[in-house]
Amino acid sequence: QVQLVESGGALVQAGGSLRLSCTASGRTSNSFTMAWFRQAPGKEREFVSGINWSAGTTNYLDYEDSVKGRFTISRDNAKDTVYLQMNFLKPEDTAFYYCAADPAALYSAMRRTSEYEYWGQGTQVTVSS
Repeated sequence: QVQLVESGGALVQAGGSLRLSCTASGRTSNSFTMAWFRQAPGKEREFVSGINWSAGTTNYLDYEDSVKGRFTISRDNAKDTVYLQMNFLKPEDTAFYYCAADPAALYSAMRRTSEYEYWGQGTQVTVSS
């Protein structure tokens, strides 16, 4: 079992920045895929960004088109934490953000919610105009 805890969500003005954190505990691994998804009211959960690594080396990063150039995903192995740095936030970024993880997720499928066994409880990001 892996437990994921997100933090960092807040209310911020458009153009501002936030950094989300997702800390994993339990049966973590040095080969993992972790991702951020978001869900706005009345909408489906959508992929935001993902990172895949093995043997301590990052293999693959992916970003949804609307966040490319504004969001950056990174990881800190020593802390078992993945971060999502979000800059130039827009009102349309408002959503509940979820962290997901799976030791066997294929990087080619990391955009699919079905690929992940473990999910955090989420953190709210609200961007005011």
